[in-house]
Amino acid sequence: MSSTPRAFPQNFLWGTATAAYQVEGAAAEDGRGPSIWDTFSHTPGLVDNGDTGDVACDHYHRLEEDLDILAGLGVGAYRFSISWSRVLPGGRDRINQRGLGFYSALVDGLLARGIAPVATLYHWDLPQELEDAGGWPHRDTALRFGEYAHRMGEALGDRVHTWITLNEPWCSAYLGYASGVHAPGRTEPAAALAAVHHLNLGHGLAVRALRDVADPAALVSVTLNLHHVRGVSERDADAVRRIDALANRAFLGPMLDGAYPRDLIDDTAAVTDWSFVRDGDEATAAAPLDLLGVNYYNPVLVRQWDGASPKVTADGHADGAASPWIACDDVEFVQQPGPYTEMGWNIDETGLTELLLRLHHDHPGLPLMITENGAAFADVLDGDGRVRDERRIDYLHRHLTAVADAIDAGADVRGYFVWSLMDNFEWARGYAKRFGIVYIDRATLRRVWKDSAHWYRRVVADGALPAVGPAGSPGDRVVTPAS
Repeated sequence: MSSTPRAFPQNFLWGTATAAYQVEGAAAEDGRGPSIWDTFSHTPGLVDNGDTGDVACDHYHRLEEDLDILAGLGVGAYRFSISWSRVLPGGRDRINQRGLGFYSALVDGLLARGIAPVATLYHWDLPQELEDAGGWPHRDTALRFGEYAHRMGEALGDRVHTWITLNEPWCSAYLGYASGVHAPGRTEPAAALAAVHHLNLGHGLAVRALRDVADPAALVSVTLNLHHVRGVSERDADAVRRIDALANRAFLGPMLDGAYPRDLIDDTAAVTDWSFVRDGDEATAAAPLDLLGVNYYNPVLVRQWDGASPKVTADGHADGAASPWIACDDVEFVQQPGPYTEMGWNIDETGLTELLLRLHHDHPGLPLMITENGAAFADVLDGDGRVRDERRIDYLHRHLTAVADAIDAGADVRGYFVWSLMDNFEWARGYAKRFGIVYIDRATLRRVWKDSAHWYRRVVADGALPAVGPAGSPGDRVVTPAS
């Protein structure tokens, strides 16, 4: 790897990110209503170790402390999510002013420190009351989401720099309603495809609502976890096409082109007739965006299944178990060579460059933002109070190099957000998987800067990618006291 510093554009936005249910805690405080993740995590056997987000990182009570960490990192932006059920406990009607006050204080605290607020409206935590009424497979949820966006735009739109409507709707639809490994834990393929559509529709309604009430200077976006799909050989082109349609074009089509891809509808015809798509819905979903958020962790490798050997899907479900890959029974996901993160995901930064260039060529003129990128490793707090996470530094260096390569090749990439600011509740994996650049001691909730945080601080300060080297010295370490 080159030791020559790699400069990024002068106005490149450096940030880090979290999500409400993963960090806030205070699950039942100050009028917050239950979300589907409260219900899911409290159901025995669904989350590793029986973990829940009841306390999480206690960000709700440690806001000032965490804002100071962000200021110490020197980042230009912080991407957070708003808990829908904290501000609208039942998903509609009455605003919970105490819950809204938390986000108002968060936004004001960021601005006071010179950090741009990037607010995600939906990061998977649907109010349970809306799920009880049908959830994302029902059209009414999209309408309620548009109303929620309007009310948040009215309340915070004078101060938020960038709005993100949805985070990774692929996960919300397919993991929540097809494979059932995420909340609400349903295994109904037809419902999952209806959820895809109503997430797309809700996104478009939210964009329009924000345009109506928020500061016109604010940017409006969506974040997609687009899958960079490769085939084992040329014979696997149809397998690539099927996965690309379900994972990527099911969202890119309506959001950016105003129509679902015909092959997706044909592929899934035995599951649903798509009658939930009404006239005008695709045009609504295609409300113009200021930029597209991209979350990237690793590429996927597929081939046509021969029908003979045992088949394992990408999410680790054995053949025959509920899968997120609807109507892809003849597609096999192939184990890729390592190295791997603690999530079992292979590390391959070349997929990020290729994905960004695909988006650049397919959607010219639409700026891009890396809204999540990071890795979980088995981090340990050493006896000297230091977390030496050299593998994460190497991972971030490689992926930032991939972003720089894409920029050099013409892609308009405006910024990069490390996932995550701190170790947090990793959904169905509980607290065992550590993604943060700040270590959280689970016993005390003490914050400790990992070596990667010191390294990232220097990258941000320089606006350039240095050589990978020792990160942080004892004099640099930042540890916040236990409460």
